[in-house]
Amino acid sequence: MSIKVNKKAPNFILFDQNNKKIELNKLKFNLVLFFYPKDNTPGCTKEAISFSKYKQKINSLGYHIFGISKDSIKKHQGFIQKQDLSIDLLSDENEKTCEDYGVWVEKSMYGKKYLGIERTTFLINKKKIITKIWNKVKVTNHIEEVIQYIEEN
Repeated sequence: MSIKVNKKAPNFILFDQNNKKIELNKLKFNLVLFFYPKDNTPGCTKEAISFSKYKQKINSLGYHIFGISKDSIKKHQGFIQKQDLSIDLLSDENEKTCEDYGVWVEKSMYGKKYLGIERTTFLINKKKIITKIWNKVKVTNHIEEVIQYIEEN
């Protein structure tokens, strides 16, 4: 499946940090959906803290935030507690949603190739249409870019 702006977002059924089932097609609000590689790593921690810091602002603009990684529900619970996060994190342990959204890719570190999540953010409207995609996200100033885009569109 090719993920593009103005196309329908792939449905998913995942569980959040409270073991609550979240199904995209049943949600009634706009979404900021950010995929990140791993709980408690420097860039991912900075990104999750930033989304938490601006959660109220993003909510006031009519959007709900979900972060997705392959970490388990238990790891998400620890990450949220340790970093005092206020956002919801979804667990995609089998990588299906990551694959559906095209973020499960070959990466390279120190010359070694491996599969992992490419940091990506999607805006999805109430009709489940993707309205914006940020690929290969750099964490610094990303949240401000997301808010600015929402405010201007």
